[in-house]
Amino acid sequence: MNSSAKASPWWTPSVHADRRPFLVGRNAIQAALRGFFAREDFIEVDTAALQISPGNEAHLHAFATEALTTDGQRAPFYLHTSPEFACKKLLAAGEERISCFAHVYRNRERGPLHHPEFTMLEWYRAGESYESLMMDCVRILALAAEMVKTPRLVYRGGESDPFAGPERISVAEAFERHAGIDLLASVAADGSTDRDHLAAELRRVGMRVAADDGWADLFSRVLVEKIEPHLGFGRITILDEYPVSEAALARPSARDPRVAERFELYACGVELANGFGELTNAGEQRRRFEIEMAEKARVYGETYPLDEDFLAALSLMPEASGIALGFDRLVMLATGASRIDQVLWAPVAEYGR
Repeated sequence: MNSSAKASPWWTPSVHADRRPFLVGRNAIQAALRGFFAREDFIEVDTAALQISPGNEAHLHAFATEALTTDGQRAPFYLHTSPEFACKKLLAAGEERISCFAHVYRNRERGPLHHPEFTMLEWYRAGESYESLMMDCVRILALAAEMVKTPRLVYRGGESDPFAGPERISVAEAFERHAGIDLLASVAADGSTDRDHLAAELRRVGMRVAADDGWADLFSRVLVEKIEPHLGFGRITILDEYPVSEAALARPSARDPRVAERFELYACGVELANGFGELTNAGEQRRRFEIEMAEKARVYGETYPLDEDFLAALSLMPEASGIALGFDRLVMLATGASRIDQVLWAPVAEYGR
């Protein structure tokens, strides 16, 4: 067979027949999760995809578009990268437990675990700690496995038992265990970071350092190369307490101001969810967004506007915890699919096809 030949389209009957078991599993998992949230007294909400700001994280890339007003004027809009801003406005409006299955859009992303348009499951608990989200995740992964009658989550030969108790480890502990690096030695009490100190640590353990690498670049390199390949094998891993500079939407930890109430959930080395104890200080949130956009300008030469409505809503938003889970990835690991497009009913067309 010619290795350069294009694969048959997803709508080809034989290809669809291969994909269909994954898709039926997807529907079963989604229905079960809707039932889970209903039993927990959540209200399911629906948010607009068109937003003034798509989000303000430095390394997220949005799809830009524009609206025409009734008098023909052009107004810039973006497809959201997450329903987060809208969901938090609903918390400010008075909702207390909300869940949302949202189609979200991210540019520059396509591969086995990434797709330009995918489904994000987000949920928020007003007045509850972010540890409650960790317990939600444990129950959700077990429920997903039950719905497709599998004893384990799988990806690329790795396995994770969704019914076993999760491992919970801090980012600093993971850096020490898997990379031999004292991460927090490069983070000051006010959250500021020491790039040169961390660079020296990477060189000491034989890792690459480029002249234009910032602290965040070095942090991400260690995380991707040394930490993530060890997470979520055998059982689920909860990677907790990210440095505050890597948690733009999370509040600082009461235990240690250098770290934030942010965790990520891993199974089989795959990141599944990102949860926070939510930041509600509008001034601090603006400052962090401005830092993120300055970094985006430095690296990519572009920025996104701030959502002033969102910043205004923070003054009314209650203390809350919130989380975003990649629903398609969860379906992949539960059904045994090897690529995200296998669990999407109608994948986005590939450019040039």
